[in-house]
Amino acid sequence: MNDRFLKDLKSKDGAVNLNLSQGTIPGHPRTERYLSDLYGAFRDAQSYELALTLGNPLVYAVTPIEPASGDGQMHYGLGVLHPGKIGDEFYLTKGHLHARRSAAEVYVGLRGTGQMLLEDESSGESRMVALQENSVVYVPSHTAHRTVNTGAEPLVYLGIYPSNAGHDYAAIAAKNFRMVIVERAGVVVLEPR
Repeated sequence: MNDRFLKDLKSKDGAVNLNLSQGTIPGHPRTERYLSDLYGAFRDAQSYELALTLGNPLVYAVTPIEPASGDGQMHYGLGVLHPGKIGDEFYLTKGHLHARRSAAEVYVGLRGTGQMLLEDESSGESRMVALQENSVVYVPSHTAHRTVNTGAEPLVYLGIYPSNAGHDYAAIAAKNFRMVIVERAGVVVLEPR
């Protein structure tokens, strides 16, 4: 057993406490992504470069919990995605496919308002699905997915996935998503990159 699992076992038999106001799991390290870490993710490169001259804000963070590995085991992560825009495009995560493409994932909205951008790897078909407080989004296998904050407050969510799913960020970095989520006349819409 890994040390983190043993620590969780000593704390309420494996239970962890979620701090939804901060989007953290106290006592666990988190991965932070700043604007400079999202090079190439946004459609409007000029607005992205201009935003970087004004600072390098924290865009999102994920606290992963990996209690056990192997067949039948699950991992989960608490994410917090801050509000903001680059041009007309909302703040977003890098997005990924699973290294083991047959792995699916479930996202549970805990606070805030956003969308999941889902793109089928083989057909390229894209769609957006609302992710907000008390909602659940199912991400099928072979589907690239990216979280987008379309609201004015932090979007806090839980992602639950098989322990052997893995994350393939390189495939997204190489070709990105075909669609973007933007605001047009006060309406959140999906349009081509």
